[in-house]
Amino acid sequence: MITLKEGDKAPSFSGKDQDGQKISLSHFKGKKVLLYFYPQDLTPTCTIQACNLRDHNSLLKKKGIEVIGVSPDEQARHKKFEERNQLPFRLIADTRHQILEKYGVWEQKQLFGHKYMGVIRTSFLIDEKGKILKIFARPKSKMHAEEVLAALT
Repeated sequence: MITLKEGDKAPSFSGKDQDGQKISLSHFKGKKVLLYFYPQDLTPTCTIQACNLRDHNSLLKKKGIEVIGVSPDEQARHKKFEERNQLPFRLIADTRHQILEKYGVWEQKQLFGHKYMGVIRTSFLIDEKGKILKIFARPKSKMHAEEVLAALT
């Protein structure tokens, strides 16, 4: 359950990206970060969201925003997702759900009466000082970059 609120300090994290490189929130001090959590690589809705962010990446960068995706998928699957969709941003493999849990987006879900643990699609726009500017609960996958840019005005 998301207990974080806009204005809160964003929880610190570290992990490995699709290339096996260590990445942490502290690496982006002085920059805005869009930390977006999504359920699974190579699925239709997650691909739509990632491609929307890809297509608007240069505009997001002009606004000083670095995009970082996080899902419970493994590094190799992230690499395949990145290559297949030519994604220009880093994807963190959070297979142990540590970052997902810190941000409150790893929850019990239900589909056709079957209960399981999964990611609640959510994004956090974090400012240059590490504070949460905006929380996007259930972002519109086809228009997520536009939502982020609109939040800056």
